[in-house]
Amino acid sequence: MAQRSDEQHSMHSGPKGEDPAPSAIALPRISSSEINMGFHAEEPLEEAPVASELPLNTAVSANVAAADASDIEWRTGQVHTTDEGITLMPTRANPVARRLLAKMWISDTPPTEALNIVERLQGTPYANPKVNNQQDASSRRTMEFALDLGETLVRYGAGSLEVETSIIAVTAALGLSHLDVDVTNQSLHLNYSPPDAESYSVLRVVRSYTSNYAGLVLVHELVSDIIAGGVSRTASAKRLKEITKKPKPFPRWMVACGRGLFAAAFVLFIGGSWPGALVAMVSSSLVTQIGRYGSRWRVPEFFTVAVSTMVITGIALISHQLHAPMDPALVVSGGILLLLPSGRFVSALQDAINGFPVTAVGRLFSASLTYGAILSGIAAALVISDVLGGEEVDVHQIVTTQYPAWLLMLLVAVAIVAGAVSEQSALRLLLPTAAIAVVGYAVQMLAEQLGLGERAMPAVVATVIGFAARYSADKLRTPQLVLATPAVMFLLPGLMIFRAMYGIVINIDDMATGLVEMFNAMAIMLSIAGGVVFGETLCRPLTSNARRERRRIRRR
Repeated sequence: MAQRSDEQHSMHSGPKGEDPAPSAIALPRISSSEINMGFHAEEPLEEAPVASELPLNTAVSANVAAADASDIEWRTGQVHTTDEGITLMPTRANPVARRLLAKMWISDTPPTEALNIVERLQGTPYANPKVNNQQDASSRRTMEFALDLGETLVRYGAGSLEVETSIIAVTAALGLSHLDVDVTNQSLHLNYSPPDAESYSVLRVVRSYTSNYAGLVLVHELVSDIIAGGVSRTASAKRLKEITKKPKPFPRWMVACGRGLFAAAFVLFIGGSWPGALVAMVSSSLVTQIGRYGSRWRVPEFFTVAVSTMVITGIALISHQLHAPMDPALVVSGGILLLLPSGRFVSALQDAINGFPVTAVGRLFSASLTYGAILSGIAAALVISDVLGGEEVDVHQIVTTQYPAWLLMLLVAVAIVAGAVSEQSALRLLLPTAAIAVVGYAVQMLAEQLGLGERAMPAVVATVIGFAARYSADKLRTPQLVLATPAVMFLLPGLMIFRAMYGIVINIDDMATGLVEMFNAMAIMLSIAGGVVFGETLCRPLTSNARRERRRIRRR
């Protein structure tokens, strides 16, 4: 037996000073690199943790676990998947590859962790503000300034997302953290809760509104300068006070002329005659005076809009009784377009999509009331005309005039510029707004050639306008709403609204058709608003902030 053991020993042993030859029962060779990485043959390896035993945010990392040292994949530096579905990551793998794989599998932010309020700015024009880590000594003054800023935005017609992101960006750039923002319809609520002090809240209610797109642009520029780090809180408050006290860019007489010019250009655009355009210009100019005195006497907007619509319809019907060479339906269509709450519909859908359901319902209800006021004014004028024995109007046989395409494009540009003047837009934005509208009308002509329906076509055109408005707004440092709202006015269904109300009030036998047309008009306005919002969403990856964010991610 001793002789046999010696023979076996001689078979498995080599020359003196060399390692013995490997055999089936021998341990694997351990290289010096493995020893330096912490593997010792005499020490047992620790068992990798099971995925179910790890916390929630690290459960995925258990799939990238340490393998047993006896596995050939572990020893050769290759990735191996066991029968249980666990990915075995060898220590010989490239450290850079291991870090990239860990980033792919393990989330930096657990799904149950609260979202940082600054992350709300992603995808907006105020993304990545320069945050001042030095806490402001007077947080109350910063909050008061943020409330003044938000109130100005709401008064000038900004959407809830614009208001919220502006407040978040400004407070973050001015060094005020641990702040919560709540925008609900016409109220602004800020809650400050630092970890080492008592929390307190401030509230502001906005009770007045005005058309001032130029002021909205100035506030947008102020916020952009603040987040760039070049304006202090004192200087910002001073600039905001100057913006609120600055007069509007166009006087009242120019606004009245703009309303009249818009109505005249739109009447010609839909095929009306030149006398009809003149009548629409006169009636729309009177609407400005009615709104002025209604605001001075504190008359609710519902009655002001109803009286304005009744005057426009009454003048058109009187001209028809005098046998003027015009169609009253086309005149009324051009006169009521500026009264339609297109901007509110756009803001309401923006708020609903961006997570402000209460504000969206409030704005949608307000826009529906204005829409109801327009219908009431038309109905009142039609009833009065019928009682006085006025001649009936055939709304189904409307005689239109065909104008060349170049003239229609020119009329669209003139009408949109006049509409932007009536909304008190900035002077430098008049031509870009008209250019966006002309592009939209070109798309409309193409859609007509393709045979799109009267419901789908406004949505497609509004999407193109919303896309172009967001791209132009990023270049011009202005809110998208300022460019998009005037540019979609030529899509509004003014003629359909008049025909619907005439069928409901006068032609009782045709009431069902009138109700259907009224519903279609409402659906078209909602589709226009939805198209503007959808176009803005599609353009977000092409904005400058999105490109800077992608470059910053690639540098990581």
